[in-house]
Amino acid sequence: MGLLSEGSPLSWEETKALADHVREHGVNQFINLYHRLKDRQGDILKWGDEVEYIIVKFDDDQKVARVALRAQDLLAQLNEKELADPNGVKSLWRPEYGAYMIEGTPGKPFGGLMAHFNLVEANMRYRREEVTELLAKDECVMSITNFPRLGAPNFTYPLAQPRPEDPLSSARSLYFPDEAIFPGHPRFKTLTRNIRKRRGEKVSIKLKVFKDTKTKLPVEGAPPGEPDVVLLDAMGFGMGCCCLQLTFQACNITEARRLYDQLAPLCPIMLALTAASPIYRGYLTESDCRWNVISSSVDCRTEEERGLAPLDQQKFKIAKSRYDSIDSYLSPEGAKYNDVPLTYDEKVYKRLVEGGIDHLLAQHVAHLFIRDTVSLFSEKVHQNDNEDTDHFENIQSTNWQTMRFKPPPPNSSIGWRVEFRPCEAQISDFENAAIVCFVVLLTRVILSYQLNFLTPISKVDENMQTAQKRDACRKEKFWFRKSSKTTEQRAAKAQAQAQAQAQAQTNGKATLNGNGLANGNGNGSENGDQEEQQQPLTNGSAKMNGHGNGTTNGTNGSSNGSSNGADSDHTDTDDEENELFQLLSINEIFNGKPNVFPGLVPLIRSYLQSMEVDTDTHCTIEQYLRFIQKRAAGELITTATWMREQVLSHPDYKQDSVVSERINYDLLKRIQGIQEGKQVEPALLGQDYHSKTKTKDFIPPALQKQLAKNGCCEEK
Repeated sequence: MGLLSEGSPLSWEETKALADHVREHGVNQFINLYHRLKDRQGDILKWGDEVEYIIVKFDDDQKVARVALRAQDLLAQLNEKELADPNGVKSLWRPEYGAYMIEGTPGKPFGGLMAHFNLVEANMRYRREEVTELLAKDECVMSITNFPRLGAPNFTYPLAQPRPEDPLSSARSLYFPDEAIFPGHPRFKTLTRNIRKRRGEKVSIKLKVFKDTKTKLPVEGAPPGEPDVVLLDAMGFGMGCCCLQLTFQACNITEARRLYDQLAPLCPIMLALTAASPIYRGYLTESDCRWNVISSSVDCRTEEERGLAPLDQQKFKIAKSRYDSIDSYLSPEGAKYNDVPLTYDEKVYKRLVEGGIDHLLAQHVAHLFIRDTVSLFSEKVHQNDNEDTDHFENIQSTNWQTMRFKPPPPNSSIGWRVEFRPCEAQISDFENAAIVCFVVLLTRVILSYQLNFLTPISKVDENMQTAQKRDACRKEKFWFRKSSKTTEQRAAKAQAQAQAQAQAQTNGKATLNGNGLANGNGNGSENGDQEEQQQPLTNGSAKMNGHGNGTTNGTNGSSNGSSNGADSDHTDTDDEENELFQLLSINEIFNGKPNVFPGLVPLIRSYLQSMEVDTDTHCTIEQYLRFIQKRAAGELITTATWMREQVLSHPDYKQDSVVSERINYDLLKRIQGIQEGKQVEPALLGQDYHSKTKTKDFIPPALQKQLAKNGCCEEK
């Protein structure tokens, strides 16, 4: 959810009066932070996931399921382990927006060892079991994106009613009571209130209802003139959804900017693949994903900023909500694909450039800073801009985009990072682990093969809307960059080099340095010497250190041209003026289309062939890749499609688009059975998937011994 400052929240009027103060000092803080850390080099690959969960309470007598407002109580118990032993816990727990939500992460980030991929699912299982131990018999922790009847009558336990006319209510919603907002930190209700007040009215989230043969129009609560709209009117309808996010540490700022850009076009692709939320306020809708719902739920733009009234009190007409897809690329290679006019604060931009920030990064930050702060604490108003970063993070953390570029925290061992934010939460730990491992492997392939997925921002925006359509994973097509002639040649070359090294010597230490070669030093250094680059890949000791394709000049984070990627896809010259972008299906993007694109999964498999991986980890990764392949091919269906089919085939369903309490109860009971391994759903997961992976809580002692021998050990 972002920055959780401690203190006393200011009123909206007080916060508004300090908007320019926060903006001015936030920019200064970023400039100071940038110059302290822009030359930071050699951070090794570290990565981690965040899974958000909903606590559900079942009434088996009445056949009703509700969200249980127990997050504060559960977090107090879950955090006891961390307080007692901060460095020894296997999981970390944090609040989320809903009083029925919690967020779990690994106790420590995973690292560059291939064996770490075999720990992810086991750690997710541990998190789920850890929460389950604290629940009553009629409660269940679920990694579902959206509670299907969120906002329907009596959806909470204990029961709470909305108070739309109460001036003290934060949301003033017709459907979402304030009691459903997490009460343990003032940030959440403060954001809810201030977004509503800044906008000048309640947020308005509009979804088209799925029209069945007996759907009654107008839908209850539909706006005038829009009879087929399911209306949601509170921040909780969006921020009360769950998601699956990943954060990667790059070796330096250049690599972070490159990963930010290269992963951005993949955001809508992964959103479509993970679609999991077709039901809102108890209605089947035409949308399969949460993204536009959350975007609208925190849309604090005024009528002037939305272009509904001439500019008078406001400075800018702003095209998007503060929660949306990215608006510009950060790397030099991406600059020409910034084809959508970028609104940014000229004063802030000028200050950043004068402060030594390059154009692309300066316009990115200046664009973030067209937003006002919507949450401020009295204790955080006055700060030391040379040491603090809270004002910068205040704005940064309330720009919720598909990707987030994250500078290192002050006085920290953490490096430059990027956050990958589009994926919807999946039902099972197997699915969530598969998605996480797939995306992490994809980052290594991007760096190793110097792949280029850059796509015009306008087409990425179009893809984001396409991704949310009903059954988009099987039915829609997405703009995607064709491979240039050199892509597969480069992949084959890198693979051949690595295999030749592996054949030449089978002992020694190896790291994955992002150019397809082993650099042998195992310490995350930037460029290892020629002698070290002759070290081989070995059995199970392969380590990914996150290096990019070349060194940086150490002054402003830009490439100095000494990369070994002179023939990289960053130029279009080898495309012979053919159209660079084609509309491809999800199947073609993931599994390949002859003479157009080799496919994401085949590229990962090619990459893995250059790595010797221990047997158990190889087995686990292979099952993840098969699952991804089958879902992309339509052999397995998305969670959203499965949920639709469950509703449409339910004996109580009346062909009226309504998900009744009984249908909701049965659906969630079935989901509980799936995540506990008691319910087999071949269409969703295939047959007997539970026995496929060999995930473990730890790296086996024999492998640890081998890694130690080869100098590849990391902290557990």
